[in-house]
Amino acid sequence: MSKKRIVVALGGNALGNNAQEQLNLVKKTACTVVDLIEDGHDVIVGHGNGPQVGIINLALDEFATRSGTSCIPLPECGAMSQGYIGYHLQQAIYNELHSRSIPKNVVSLITQTIVDKDDDAFKNPTKPVGAFYTKEQAEALTQEKGDVFAEDAGRGYRRVVPSPPPQRIVEIDIIKELVDRGNIVISAGGGGIPVAKGKSGLSGVPAVIDKDKSCAILAASLKADVLLILTAVDFVYTDFNTENQKALTKISASEALQHRNSGHFAKGSMLPKIDACLDFLSKNPAGVAIITSLRNAKNALDGSVGTVIFNKMR
Repeated sequence: MSKKRIVVALGGNALGNNAQEQLNLVKKTACTVVDLIEDGHDVIVGHGNGPQVGIINLALDEFATRSGTSCIPLPECGAMSQGYIGYHLQQAIYNELHSRSIPKNVVSLITQTIVDKDDDAFKNPTKPVGAFYTKEQAEALTQEKGDVFAEDAGRGYRRVVPSPPPQRIVEIDIIKELVDRGNIVISAGGGGIPVAKGKSGLSGVPAVIDKDKSCAILAASLKADVLLILTAVDFVYTDFNTENQKALTKISASEALQHRNSGHFAKGSMLPKIDACLDFLSKNPAGVAIITSLRNAKNALDGSVGTVIFNKMR
């Protein structure tokens, strides 16, 4: 297989829901990433932070209430989540590289992503963060704190916050320079810290960006050959969780768009992944987008598993 530049977007199943669980899970994640590196590919890693940023925000809010100090804004919570997830990932990848005697450097970058502070998304929070709650727990928290909750793909209720579309990754030039020199870069964690341009420069805004959409921009900006989105399932399905469920294998972007517009993909689950793939392919027509599970990442590159999306069928 020829050498490829691959942006890997890690889903929450690769990270876990707390620090100890994450520390254990990222060892498996690192094996998958290093398998790709060992095959000669350039790999850039992006990751989500939905559970982590919500937990950090909740914990700091509770501390502020008890101590009488100011609450920590959501952008700062996003930066904290990038730091600790990035630390776990780069350590696990470093250890796996070292165990295989692969002389590569790995680094995580605190990444900012530009959004439009006047985007309508700020009026309609949709991005799930933090833990899952029952309907009754969510209603109680809404009354107590004023937070907004929504059902998340049938798995329970989660707090939702604004999720404006990403426009540009601020640190893209240094990311490219590091990748061009053969380094493994972890960036755009949690979609990047949302920042907006103002008269005095950049400043953080209270939101969380969808990591798959930011990874699509990252992949297009780096002229990646592959956007590889890793999630909990081996394939994308139409009529998911019904008796008519059907796995999608190799499909064109136009077919993916048709399935999308027919309502086959859930808003809190597969829809943003499909949108990210279509966005990447629109910016990089020669590229390939793949959605599959963490365990099948390597096999998905040769098309033997996973949903592979092209601009034109091959």
